[in-house]
Amino acid sequence: MKAHGISDIIICAGHLKEKIMEDIGSGQKFGVRVGYVVEDEPLGTGGALNNTIQFLSKEEAFIVVNGDVLTNLNPIELIKILRDDVVGAIAVIPLPSPYGVVSFNNTTLRINEFKEKPRLSDYWINAGVYAFTPKVFNYLPQQGDLEKTTFPELASRGLLKAVPFNECEWISIDTHKDLEEATKIVKSLNFNH
Repeated sequence: MKAHGISDIIICAGHLKEKIMEDIGSGQKFGVRVGYVVEDEPLGTGGALNNTIQFLSKEEAFIVVNGDVLTNLNPIELIKILRDDVVGAIAVIPLPSPYGVVSFNNTTLRINEFKEKPRLSDYWINAGVYAFTPKVFNYLPQQGDLEKTTFPELASRGLLKAVPFNECEWISIDTHKDLEEATKIVKSLNFNH
């Protein structure tokens, strides 16, 4: 966030909140200001965001990033698409294949090439990075997920847009293997704090 000029960050913390708060603290060591909104019971992504209303309801717009995503995409591009007729924008990326793919001639069956874990450009996925206006608070559940409640409602009303990112690094940290890969990526970056 800091690399894109975002210096005020709110972390919605639930599971392992004490560890998160201990490691990140006030954000000073990262050159940002960090505040926390803590949930005592799991509220889902929508309920957690709804807990931030007292901090974000007066903002023109704000960025939301899922905590299990590591990416270098520019979230400011999402803010640029927000207008009076749009409540939110979702970053979308080409589906990353978890497998290598084989390209071959359908007639001769001769293999043309191998592509190691390509992005499947015909399919787009939610990258877990969003921008909203405060109007989103009218559509958030007290408990539940954005993806299951808020997004379908906004989409049905024409209030949600997609912002495609073709060229960015992106990894979702869902498995132990993903965590190992993300750790390597983070260690390769030069964080000065």
